[in-house]
Amino acid sequence: MIFLHYSGCSTCRKARAWLREHDITVTERPIVEQPPTRAELTRWVPASGLPLRKWLNTSGQSYRALGKEKVAAMTEAQLIDALSRDGKLVKRPVLVDGDRVLVGFDAAAYAALARSSSRG
Repeated sequence: MIFLHYSGCSTCRKARAWLREHDITVTERPIVEQPPTRAELTRWVPASGLPLRKWLNTSGQSYRALGKEKVAAMTEAQLIDALSRDGKLVKRPVLVDGDRVLVGFDAAAYAALARSSSRG
């Protein structure tokens, strides 16, 4: 599993603590220094079951700097490009287990993913 996170994010810290409490081994990746690539986003967004715009961290500085109107006018290709350039624009944490992707932290969703992952 890959766990993309930002150390300054309290939600990411909660998710990391949950993973450790449940002895789930992940490869940690700092999302600001290593944001998802365009290729990863192209695979991960559909796998998450979320629309692309739900991947935006709308409460963050990067989103506010761009402006709601500018973001609303962006095409999906432009959004993917922006997300791949700025990890702070991405809603986090992101947990990737093969073709399953979770965005944000929900303990029940993490538990379900861990159960299905342990079954092989």
